[in-house]
Amino acid sequence: MSVKKNAALLLLLCLFSSQLVLSQTYKVKTIVIDAGHGGTKPGARGSFSLEKNVALKVALKLGKKLEEELPGVKILYTRKTDVDVDFYKRAALANDNKADLFISIHCNSMPDKRVVTGYTKNRRGKKTPKYSYVKNKSTSGTETFVAGSHRLNEQDAAIRENEDIKLEKNYKQNYNGYDPNDPETFIILSLFKNIFRDKSLKLAKLIQYNYTHDDNRVNRGIKEQGLLILQRCGMPAVLTEIGFISNPTEEEYMNSAHGQEEIVNSISKAIKTYKKETETN
Repeated sequence: MSVKKNAALLLLLCLFSSQLVLSQTYKVKTIVIDAGHGGTKPGARGSFSLEKNVALKVALKLGKKLEEELPGVKILYTRKTDVDVDFYKRAALANDNKADLFISIHCNSMPDKRVVTGYTKNRRGKKTPKYSYVKNKSTSGTETFVAGSHRLNEQDAAIRENEDIKLEKNYKQNYNGYDPNDPETFIILSLFKNIFRDKSLKLAKLIQYNYTHDDNRVNRGIKEQGLLILQRCGMPAVLTEIGFISNPTEEEYMNSAHGQEEIVNSISKAIKTYKKETETN
């Protein structure tokens, strides 16, 4: 592990620790809403829609509702149009504005399934299967992520969310040598303990509860993974997957006015409950 990476890690830990020590009270005064992907980074693709567009619509509606119902709270957005915003700039916006919550909106997707379509014989007469790929349209539900050191079997999901970083210019420089394909990266992320883990988990649980009990959605749970955008946020932060765009029924739901209203209501209700239960005088 390089000296540069160690130094960057130590700097971030010192920064977050000092913020906690100096904090006499906890109030939710500023919330950052992040619409995932954007611009040249469309995210997951459905049969008729793109993740970046669905996430943006939900993010804007969520922000508007919070502005109306929490007039004393400043609402900031990482993007309000279809533009490409680098991951580190999204986290920097929240950190620079001393945000108290960071909420990232995403759509989930399942990779194509490999299925056996027939058999053929090789030169020795041995029967061998022929494969093709079909869309996985059955998986559904919501899940919410918080920053954490993910286990080995969770690396694929983390890499999928982090892979947009490779499309950014000078990504190794911007992320202190971070490389999504470098195993050393995951050692660093596993060592980086999110100081705000407990509050992040509390908000994630509230969001998932509302999805399930208010909207009757399939609950895929709360997960801790090494998603870089969450790791870089110096405040409680969650990334919520509002449904599977690869599932035709959920894609329709997430694109509908009714579906977006339910999603927004579930998240905003969770934020208000979180604010009420965690704020101190």
